[in-house]
Amino acid sequence: MPTVDVIDLENNKVGSVELSDQVFGAQVNEALLYQAVHHYQASRRAGTHSTKTRAEVSGSGRKPWRQKGTSRARVGSIRTPLWRSGGITHGPKPRDYSYHLPKKMLLGALRAALSARLQEGALKVVKEFELSTHKTRDFHEVLDRLDLDSTVLIVDNADNPNLALSSRNIPHVTLLESREVHPFHLLGHKSVVFTESTIKHCSEVLAS
Repeated sequence: MPTVDVIDLENNKVGSVELSDQVFGAQVNEALLYQAVHHYQASRRAGTHSTKTRAEVSGSGRKPWRQKGTSRARVGSIRTPLWRSGGITHGPKPRDYSYHLPKKMLLGALRAALSARLQEGALKVVKEFELSTHKTRDFHEVLDRLDLDSTVLIVDNADNPNLALSSRNIPHVTLLESREVHPFHLLGHKSVVFTESTIKHCSEVLAS
C-alpha cells in the first residue's frame, strides 16, 4: 500500500497517509491515458469553423455567357468552386467533436494517471491550505517554500476563498475540486498537490 508524506505550508513533514493500492498503485496504461486525453480535448473543441458552399457565396446565378460560340470554356455560374471567390467544395462546417467515453475507461485512466504521478514523485500532500490572506504575493511565497516553480495543479475540496483568490491570477496554477479532476489535468501539470482530506476522499471513491 503506497504511503505519502504529509507536509505543512513550511514544507515540514507533519505525518503520512496511506493510499489505496488499487488507485495509486495501478498499472500505467498509456493507451488508456491517450484515449482519455483525446476525449477531453475533443470535447473542448468549439467546432465553429465554417466555409461557404456555392449556394451561400454572393453572386448571381445567371450564366456568365452563352454555352457555345465564344471560344471560351463553358461555365454555368460565377459561384462555381473553380473560380476565385466561388464556393468551397467539401469545406468544414460547424460540428460537435465530442464523443462518449465509457465511465469505466475514464476511471481507469484516472487511476493510471494518479499512479504515474506518484511513481514520478510529482505528487505532494499538504495538510491543508491555511492562508491568512488572499494576496497573490503571499501564495507565491508558499509555492516557493514547497519547491513548486512550474505548472501546478492544486486539488482541494474545502471551501477556501483565500486559496481561490490568491491563486487565480497565477497563470501556471490550476485549482480544482476532486470531482473536476481529469487525467488531462494530472498529466498536463508538472506538479500535483492534494490536501490530506481530499486525497483520502479520492482514494476511497476510486477504489470502490
